[in-house]
Amino acid sequence: MTTVDDAPATATPEIGNARKRKEDQRLLTGRTKWTDNIQLAGMLHLAMVRSPLAHAKIRSIDTSAAREASGVIDVVTGADIAQTQGVNINAWPISPEQKTPDHLPMVLEHVACAGEIVAAVVARSAAEARDAAELVDVDYEELPAVLDMKEALKDEVLAHPDLGTNKSAFWQLDSATEGSGGNVDEAIAEAQANGIVIEREFRQQRLIPAFMEPRSTVCDPTGEQLTIWSATQVPHILRFALAATTGIPESKLRVIAPDVGGGFGGKLQTTPEEFITVAVARRLGKPVKYTETRSESLLSAHHGRDQWQKLTLAATKEGIVTGLKVDLLADLGAYVAIVGGGVPVLGAWMFNSIYKFKAYQFNCQTVLTNKTWVDAYRGAGRPEATFGIERIMDELAAELNMDPLEVREKNWIKHEEFPFTTVAGMEYDSGNYEAATARAKELFGYDELRAEQQRRRESNDAVQLGIGVSTFTEMCGLAPSRVLGSLSYGAGGWEHASIRMLATGKVEVVTGTSPHGQGHETAWSQIVADRLGVAFEDVEVLHGDTQIAHKGLDTYGSRSLVVGGEAIVRAADKVIEKARPIAAHILEANTDDLEFAAGKFTVKGTDKGVTMAELALASFAAHNLPDGVEPGLDAESTYDPINFSFPHGTHLCAVEVDTETGATKLHKYVCVDDIGVVINPLIVEGQIHGGLVQGIAQALWEGAEYDEFGTLVTGSFVDYTLPTAADTINFVTDNTVSPSTTNTLGTKGVGEAGTIASTPAVVNAVVDAVRPLGINDIEMPCTPQRVWRAIQGGAR
Repeated sequence: MTTVDDAPATATPEIGNARKRKEDQRLLTGRTKWTDNIQLAGMLHLAMVRSPLAHAKIRSIDTSAAREASGVIDVVTGADIAQTQGVNINAWPISPEQKTPDHLPMVLEHVACAGEIVAAVVARSAAEARDAAELVDVDYEELPAVLDMKEALKDEVLAHPDLGTNKSAFWQLDSATEGSGGNVDEAIAEAQANGIVIEREFRQQRLIPAFMEPRSTVCDPTGEQLTIWSATQVPHILRFALAATTGIPESKLRVIAPDVGGGFGGKLQTTPEEFITVAVARRLGKPVKYTETRSESLLSAHHGRDQWQKLTLAATKEGIVTGLKVDLLADLGAYVAIVGGGVPVLGAWMFNSIYKFKAYQFNCQTVLTNKTWVDAYRGAGRPEATFGIERIMDELAAELNMDPLEVREKNWIKHEEFPFTTVAGMEYDSGNYEAATARAKELFGYDELRAEQQRRRESNDAVQLGIGVSTFTEMCGLAPSRVLGSLSYGAGGWEHASIRMLATGKVEVVTGTSPHGQGHETAWSQIVADRLGVAFEDVEVLHGDTQIAHKGLDTYGSRSLVVGGEAIVRAADKVIEKARPIAAHILEANTDDLEFAAGKFTVKGTDKGVTMAELALASFAAHNLPDGVEPGLDAESTYDPINFSFPHGTHLCAVEVDTETGATKLHKYVCVDDIGVVINPLIVEGQIHGGLVQGIAQALWEGAEYDEFGTLVTGSFVDYTLPTAADTINFVTDNTVSPSTTNTLGTKGVGEAGTIASTPAVVNAVVDAVRPLGINDIEMPCTPQRVWRAIQGGAR
């Protein structure tokens, strides 16, 4: 091995570089493998027979006509696969008393929501399977359905009669008993006597994730292992769930998530369709594929949000908040999904947001209804909490006739107070709300738009201008395993990574995170390129296959970078330390005399050095290694975070509201987010833009609606209103940087920030536009009809 005497010029750092994404070439041109693209020899196709009724008993299922249809191989009912289909698990029981109905992938006798699978047809083609599914004749005995969560509390109609109640679980966080603050009832009583008490009830409507790629699953049982391809966010969790509930040894299961077209939490689930596909493939001994239609996706892929929030806020007459009480009612739908019961609880630590409250209490009651089950949707509990607190802070400002930003600044944590332990017991490590807000006001032209608003009000303009504020924080990087364990969560919060230095000097990175559009391959390559001093193009990122990435906890909760990225950094550092004695041996130096920079070990005070590429080849050849040193420069790391990360930001929105028609139009939107150190600005910009559109869509357009019989009436994109580019405007974005102190890179999460902050900003703007008409709330989505009705009922 020859040494390199002249160090290469220092390369431009990759971290902070707006690299175009490596993965985009294949994704945008379709030269990739989605689950539904997979074709296997002899593969059969599944179509599901779903209940049209929200609540029913099954008297009988006649499959004879379907069995005679063209191309049909088999028709399967719940009784046929009862012993092998497994169970959809609830991994987060929030209390020991939680009522959790059994959730079989294919029902046996009792249907609890429309869209539940009662039979499946197996045919030679997907079209033949779907046609034959229409021929399955199911005799139902319709039962009364409970569809309203407030009605569900009365237990007059039961979603699951065998449980005897619709109440699933109650959970409380109280600052007085937790030791993190005072008694909230005393704070409210004091404010009633000497200050201000504001009570509001807000509705978080039910949403449908509506990811780009419908769910799809392929199972091949013909090898030594069962191989399952799935359009999922959670291949490792899916593997565990299948093994834990079907009796298949985990070593006999290989789960692959190929390129996945979006998820937003909607593919966090282990789905009935996955379990059924595996059961049918095992039954027939042949490869089987199931791909849902868009209508099936809207109906039966899990939904999000669906809460009533009652907030009681106590404050002084000067606008200092002294207490907050939250009473939350959350609809879980027909079943307690994999983490669905815990999603509302995640908001418990975020209703206090960026503010310094003295007393706080959070009460959550979850209920079961005869609707599609609810689980994580982008932000998962934190958007709901941010909406509630940011709406009521606006109400406090209105009560005091104070600028909404002024009342927030009176109450927020100052940058010099970090680290700060909140009234909910969370320790925020870093932040600067003043800097983000100042920058947002500057970009927005806040004072000028307030002046424009005043001119329109004074002239009684038919088109009024509203200005909305949302100053937020969120908890990302779910989460220290011990914390999750204390909350009865069924898994840890660690993440795994390994790095392999190949003989040619190229690098393979294996990550336990499983992307579905986030750009991991690019960002992870940038991190490793900087850490090891190799070229960005020489890094290959492998993921989404439990046989390649054998350990991992996947992607959700903005955890990939702050937890998975940290695991990668630590694995890279281990590679460097593993290479150090080999470098010392080659350079005939003591290990303590070596310095490492820009991919090269050098002897201190000299230009004598050796590169990582040379060390990789030397280690592979193993001709001249130090005694006791094994060949190979591979290393791995499993990282368990020590805390959540806490990104924050200020979002400002201006809308125009036509008081004659109720039509609302976005006028200007500015957001300044602080996500710590930015790895790739281009990826961050994309994440924020996508999140903004999702949050704005909840405010203005989206909502899942059921009729009185439990039929989803927004079961297609004709009725479920997703925005297009034409419905939005150009966003003005920027960022400030308060590095996280709890991870090496100083990063914080970004994937959910836009969604969390934007909804209250938009609704606050709409309400602000019409507040002079006596309106202090409009239920989401703020459609023209709802806005117009509010105006007609308002005081003029």
